[in-house]
Amino acid sequence: MTASDWKKITKQLRNKKAKLSKFLRHNKPKDRKTGIAKYKCERCGRFGAHISSYNLNLCRQCFREIAEEIGFKKYS
Repeated sequence: MTASDWKKITKQLRNKKAKLSKFLRHNKPKDRKTGIAKYKCERCGRFGAHISSYNLNLCRQCFREIAEEIGFKKYS
């Protein structure tokens, strides 16, 4: 089930509380504890090449774009 399908189904079931709770109990995606999908870029949503040091939570592409604005300097 893709994310768009997930949003469509929950949108349709909002008025039916009992069916929504049963659907969420059985079909809700589980929180990731390990693996590549645990960390997500806060700016673009990519999963790979994640920089989590200094609590940045950015992928490397977004980090390169906004590094100077944040205050990082390129030495070489």
